[in-house]
Amino acid sequence: MKEASGELNMTLVTVIAVAAILAFVTFFVPQILNSIQGKWGNSNNIYESPRVVVDTIK
Repeated sequence: MKEASGELNMTLVTVIAVAAILAFVTFFVPQILNSIQGKWGNSNNIYESPRVVVDTIK
């Protein structure tokens, strides 16, 4: 009987751990993705190729 209750406890711990991970993912991942998308959209102008203006020598 002890062995069966030990397996039940481990199953319960596993179910609670999976539920906690799913709760974390459903709560934080959309915010993280929105943050990444916002930063990605703002970073397009940072790495433009430099424009060099050369004055002609007279």
